[in-house]
Amino acid sequence: MDKKIKLIWDFRGPAALKTAEHHEIHLKEYITIEGLSINITGFSVLNDMHSIAYMVVEESNMIPVRDALKPHRGEIYVEK
Repeated sequence: MDKKIKLIWDFRGPAALKTAEHHEIHLKEYITIEGLSINITGFSVLNDMHSIAYMVVEESNMIPVRDALKPHRGEIYVEK
């Protein structure tokens, strides 16, 4: 089984939360269009001026998704 990678986009400033929420919509659209097997996305508030949007991909899909969507960073995803 592939490791899962959490790709992360950072948004900063007073509109960070709204931007992260909106970005998640596009991530869900991408998953549907590309037929990816994992459908884990979300957004989180880190503080009042920094929010993130994220999606989880299998390690085998990470490079093409990374190249297409240009996340700011990534980390190994551990299911809770």
